[in-house]
Amino acid sequence: MLYSVESRPVQLPFDPVRDRPPQEKVFVQVRAALEEDLGPGDPSAALIPAERRACAELISRERAVLCGAPWFEAVFKMLDPQVEIRWAVTEGASIESNQRLCRIEGQARALLTGERTALNYLQTLSGTATLARCYAEAVAGLPVRVLDTRKTLPGLRLQQKYAVRCGGCHNHRLGLFDAILIKENHIRAAGSIPEVLAAARAAHPALPIEIEVEDLDELALALEAGASLILLDNFSLDMLRQAVALTAGRALLEASGGIGLDNIRTVAETGVDCISIGALTKDVRAIDLSLRLL
Repeated sequence: MLYSVESRPVQLPFDPVRDRPPQEKVFVQVRAALEEDLGPGDPSAALIPAERRACAELISRERAVLCGAPWFEAVFKMLDPQVEIRWAVTEGASIESNQRLCRIEGQARALLTGERTALNYLQTLSGTATLARCYAEAVAGLPVRVLDTRKTLPGLRLQQKYAVRCGGCHNHRLGLFDAILIKENHIRAAGSIPEVLAAARAAHPALPIEIEVEDLDELALALEAGASLILLDNFSLDMLRQAVALTAGRALLEASGGIGLDNIRTVAETGVDCISIGALTKDVRAIDLSLRLL
């Protein structure tokens, strides 16, 4: 995460074992997704004899970053605890078009019932991770972290933030509860930058506190008030360079607004510490994957 001016933590490379989400959380999320799709039952799959077993292969139809295996696996395991899934690639790996990703053996009904829910997870999270990888590669070699935001698909906050890390970018706050981000309307309602920062520190001394500024004058006020995390909202490149010079390492600077793959490296070269990109989780295109019974 963000949040330390002194230590400036560096995220470790994604590890599919170390970073695997808790199984109990995955099962809760998958149970809700299956209930949404199954309702009282699956009359289509019920046409197949209950004892019949089947084998299926998962095939990629385009280049991407694979992400979402924990949820994909959990779907089939909830429907058939004896299912066997053998992966040919690891979570976070780059995959090619027409590549076999895994082989699944289990109850035919379970494979048919779980197919759509499992693919929804894998396609959406692989899309998120693939876009994150593009952004991570765009700033490769520069001392900057690309952050996600709270602009996630409803109900997929934890999953998409996992996918962002899988793709090589970083997480900002998880939600409204684990950090304070003081934005323009908060400042207006509170009265001023010094007042709202003082109120935040008094009310929540243990929480990270970040404040948004819209120009260099507001940045100077925030620095005078002791802000250690500052969001530079829609600053031009020249303003970003001036902000970095003015701050001189006294606070972490996060650039946001109007930043995409076409200009993120130029923004990073201004010297800001972080760049937040809402598109990482908001503008997601599902990756084309196919599950076929053999």
